[in-house]
Amino acid sequence: MATTTPRPDTTSTPSSPAYRPSAAKRAQLWLANHFAMLSAILVLLYLFLPVAYTFVFSFNDHGKTNIVWQGFTWKHWQDPCRVAGACESLVTSLQVGAISTVVATVLGTLMALAMVRYRFRGKAASNVLIFVPMATPEIVMGAALLTIFVQGFSNIGIHLGFGTIVFAHIMFCLSFVVVTVKARIQSLDPRIEEAAQDLYASPMQTFWKVTFPLILPGIAGAAMLAFSLSFDDFIITNFVSGNESTFPKFVYVASRRGIPAEANVIGFSMFLLAVLLVIGAQVVGSMRASRQKQ
Repeated sequence: MATTTPRPDTTSTPSSPAYRPSAAKRAQLWLANHFAMLSAILVLLYLFLPVAYTFVFSFNDHGKTNIVWQGFTWKHWQDPCRVAGACESLVTSLQVGAISTVVATVLGTLMALAMVRYRFRGKAASNVLIFVPMATPEIVMGAALLTIFVQGFSNIGIHLGFGTIVFAHIMFCLSFVVVTVKARIQSLDPRIEEAAQDLYASPMQTFWKVTFPLILPGIAGAAMLAFSLSFDDFIITNFVSGNESTFPKFVYVASRRGIPAEANVIGFSMFLLAVLLVIGAQVVGSMRASRQKQ
C-alpha cells in the first residue's frame, strides 16, 4: 500500500518568517505600540501651547494690542516695568503669596499633625470640613468673604485692600496644605519614631530629628502649591482686593485694552522660575536617594 507524504502548508501566519502584513496592518500595529507616547505628546502640546504663545508674543513689537504679530524686538525684555502698574502688581502678588504661604504652611502642618497623631472630639467632622474650602466654588467664597469684610471688618477699621487679600488667601490655601502634609504623615512608619524614643530621645528631639525631616518634602510641596495658588488667584482676589492690584488683576484689567507684551515677559519669567524650582527639587531628591543607597 503506497503512502503519501503530506504537502507542507504554504499559508503564512503572523509568526512565520514569510508573513508580510499589509500597510494598513503595519500602521495599526505601530499605532498600538506608540499610542501612549503619542497621547502624552498631544497632552503636552495642549498644555504648553499657551506658554509658547506667551513666550513668542513677549517679543512682539506691537502697537495698541498684542494680538497680531508685528515684528521682533527685545525692548519688552529690557524693561518689563515700562508699563505702569506691571511691576507694582507683581510685587504685591509676591508679597501676598509669601505671607499667605508661610502662615498657611505653618498652620496647615500643625493641623495635619493634630488630625493624624491625636484623638479629640470632632476629629471626624474636622476631616470632612477641611475639604469644604476646596470644594466651594471660588465665586461663592469670594462673595461670602466680601460680605464678611464689608459688614464685619469695616466696623473695626479694616477695609478692603492688602490685608483682606492675605486673609482670604490664607483661608483657601490652608486646606491644600493640610491635605498634602496629612498624606505625607500618614505614609510614615511609626516604628521609626518609636525606635528614636527607645534610644532615649525626648518627644521634642524625636520630632525635630526624625519626624520633621521625614515630612519636610511634603511640607515643601504644600508650600509650593500654596504659593502657586495664591499668586495665580484672580476670582477671590477681585472680590476682596478693593483698590489694591495683584498681577492677575492687572492682566485682567489690561486685557480690556490689550495685554501688553511686558505682562507676557513677567508671566513667562514666573513660569520659568517655577520650572527651575521643580527641576532643582527633583535633582536634590535624586541626590539624596543615591546617598541613601550608598
